[in-house]
Amino acid sequence: MTKGILGRKIGMTQIFNADGVVVPVTVVEAGPCVVLQKKDQATDGYEAIQLGFADKKEVRANKPEKGHAAKANTTPKRFVRELRNVDLSQYEVGQEIKADIFAEGDIVDVTGTSKGKGFAGSIKRHGQARGPMAHGSRYHRGPGSMGPIAPNRVVKGKPLPGRMGGEKVTIQNLEVVSVDAERNLLLIKGAIPGAKNSFVVVKSAVKGSK
Repeated sequence: MTKGILGRKIGMTQIFNADGVVVPVTVVEAGPCVVLQKKDQATDGYEAIQLGFADKKEVRANKPEKGHAAKANTTPKRFVRELRNVDLSQYEVGQEIKADIFAEGDIVDVTGTSKGKGFAGSIKRHGQARGPMAHGSRYHRGPGSMGPIAPNRVVKGKPLPGRMGGEKVTIQNLEVVSVDAERNLLLIKGAIPGAKNSFVVVKSAVKGSK
């Protein structure tokens, strides 16, 4: 069964492990989260729990949000996500979930929104190779051929310049190096998507340990 939590990316740092090796880690403020709703097969057609993280200002919440949060005896939340494939018997509406659901050594998947990079060319955006940079070359960093003449159009999927980043990205099989239950912090080995203070979802790994 899946277990997970919502959190906020604080930034990156490094720690030393038992062997004295430097380990780069991302610090995630994981929880406390509130179970806002339980969804079951009979009522909703699937099983899931809805979690909320980070209080929203009262003036920014509308009436439906306030009513929904009131059922869980909490305030409206800024970041709300669902977790599927969970054991519903382990959760109750209004229950608080903290960082200690994970332990040191757990393997997790982290989902966030990647940094927006603005309008980017096909080399940066798609990793396309460039042409020769000499003066005689008339092809340097352009997108290249638009395809054959026959279809009379550019085929879908052609790597072209455009807006890059700002997308939902999941990094799989990251190791939880340390858990600070008192401050609700997870130290996760390596980098995770998003800018500092952006919201992330941390779930037990789909593919498990490597």
